[in-house]
Amino acid sequence: MEKILVSACLLGEAVRYDGKDNLVESSLWQGWQQQGRLVGICPECAGGLPTPRPPAEIQAPDPKQAIRVITETGEDVTDAFVRGAEAALRLARKENIRFAILKARSPSCGKGLIYDGSFSRTLSEGDGITAALLSQHGIEVFTEYQLQQLTERLVQIGD
Repeated sequence: MEKILVSACLLGEAVRYDGKDNLVESSLWQGWQQQGRLVGICPECAGGLPTPRPPAEIQAPDPKQAIRVITETGEDVTDAFVRGAEAALRLARKENIRFAILKARSPSCGKGLIYDGSFSRTLSEGDGITAALLSQHGIEVFTEYQLQQLTERLVQIGD
């Protein structure tokens, strides 16, 4: 049985930047929970950020500069995001995890679309810091809106 790394907020933990959760409620999700497949982590908390915390977004980098994660108040929290991503990767490796379900649009966990760094709720193509690191290491990343795609992938591998 494949374990699945999951953003802790999706499990109902109040670790979002605003102190709330993003609990997923679906029969598929509940089945995975009952099977003990879901392994939770909040990369932002694992990286040392408090809850609540100011909202942060990945700033559109100059092609010659490294990606930076900046809070709405102007604080550079890139190092905490990187530490959290590394903690998620360590946990995935420890648990032999090949799949992750991460919070959509998050600067840590977003896959495919993230907020553009303007704090205007505008989306742009890209991955969060954790999603990108996990993907670079062969872990397939899905969002909470892609549970059916993950189910199909699990069937493909015979799980």
